[in-house]
Amino acid sequence: MATNRTFTMLKPDAIEKGHIGAILEKITASGFRIVAMKLTQMTRNDAEQFYAVHKERPFFGELVEYMTRGPIVAAILEKENAVEDFRTLIGTTNPAEAAEGTIRRLYAESIGENAVHGSDSDENAAIEGAFHFAGREMF
Repeated sequence: MATNRTFTMLKPDAIEKGHIGAILEKITASGFRIVAMKLTQMTRNDAEQFYAVHKERPFFGELVEYMTRGPIVAAILEKENAVEDFRTLIGTTNPAEAAEGTIRRLYAESIGENAVHGSDSDENAAIEGAFHFAGREMF
């Protein structure tokens, strides 16, 4: 496997509860290298664009409200098999069903407030990373 990159966001609920340090520690302890990271806040327009794939879904409005209610930590991570390994590390969307020791099992409250986002493909990782970071912001 070649080294590749994935994108993650620590969501507003994780930030509000003070889990930034613990989640970043879990990520780096799992062999990921952070190549870009920033604390920022999505505007309504940002959230609508980022989640445009869900625009027709009934939860879209709630998702936009949730993602704009407070700051996020956006990051690009690097590791062999980055996307798949990170999806395993974060666990399933429903924290009650997530495997023991996963980020969502440890830090998420519900399906709607699930602490962290992880790209679902190499293609989406590149798109999502470029949405949040300019090339000069990545190392």
